[in-house]
Amino acid sequence: MDETRHRIRERAEQALKLLLSLTVTFMGLLAVTFFIGRVVPIDPVLAAVGDRASAESYAQARRELGLDRPLYQQFLIYASKALRGDFGKSVLTSNAVIDDIKRVFPATFELATLAALLGVLVGVPAGVAAAAKKGSWVDHGIRFVGLLGYSVPIFWLGLMGLLVFYAKLGIVAGPGRSDVLFEGLVPTVTGALLLDSALAGQWEAFRDAFAHIILPASILGVFSMAYISRMTRSFMLEQLQAEYVNTARIKGLSERTVVWRHALGNAWVPLVTVIALSYGNLLEGSILTEVVFAWPGLGSYITNSLMSADMNAVLGGTVMVGIVFIALNFITDILYKRLDPRAR
Repeated sequence: MDETRHRIRERAEQALKLLLSLTVTFMGLLAVTFFIGRVVPIDPVLAAVGDRASAESYAQARRELGLDRPLYQQFLIYASKALRGDFGKSVLTSNAVIDDIKRVFPATFELATLAALLGVLVGVPAGVAAAAKKGSWVDHGIRFVGLLGYSVPIFWLGLMGLLVFYAKLGIVAGPGRSDVLFEGLVPTVTGALLLDSALAGQWEAFRDAFAHIILPASILGVFSMAYISRMTRSFMLEQLQAEYVNTARIKGLSERTVVWRHALGNAWVPLVTVIALSYGNLLEGSILTEVVFAWPGLGSYITNSLMSADMNAVLGGTVMVGIVFIALNFITDILYKRLDPRAR
């Protein structure tokens, strides 16, 4: 009985520490975004009223936005509204920022998720093969491809992809998320067009959506693959030098079993963190890809808002990216403890 109470108390303390850590992290995120919004040389009042507004209109708008109050009061108001999901109204769209984010985020989520899947499905086997064939032409070839993936600018690769695969070969669709013919045809359930079209049984719309997403997802997937393959190779080299691997070989296990089952099984523990960080970077770093491919996601939304001095939308989108990273770190910690009993 006492042991059960002790376990319950320990789990309650862990949950409380986790909740406190998430709260502090989120408040720090709000503080950083708030003060960045105040440091950026953009006047949100002018963005709201225009540069031809009278001095009286300017002063009234400044009071309505709360910019005439002390800085700490502005932050407390901003934080209290943000905790309720209120990031103000977008000057660019005249909608609530949270509604705009709900509309554009699924497109970015769908693009980054497909890119992450491509990166994992290609990057992990490539990294394993490079480690298993260390010093061979396979290893050098995979490392060279990974170096190219890191070195080539993403906007150039996107433009070249459109030129070759869309303009010349015609095997993929052009910029945008879907053709005009299919706009509004698929009922919105999750916001992910591929999933929604499959749920609705609209297979023509599904093929059209896939034709539009495969090229930008592949471009993003190249960078994800380069990072994941390099880290997988590093983790696998460390595992292949461990004593348990030599023991498994002495017992007569095949090299395939030793590499893919035992070594990779232990390498998955740190690799989970790498994949989670890569996924977060895809969600954050898809801005250039979305601009090149006219993809209506969060990256394009933040870029257009920044060009229009719409700071409410910029800060709201930035906070959303930060929340994604916090959630990914939380999930990673849970998976890490599941995969590695020593971390429990």
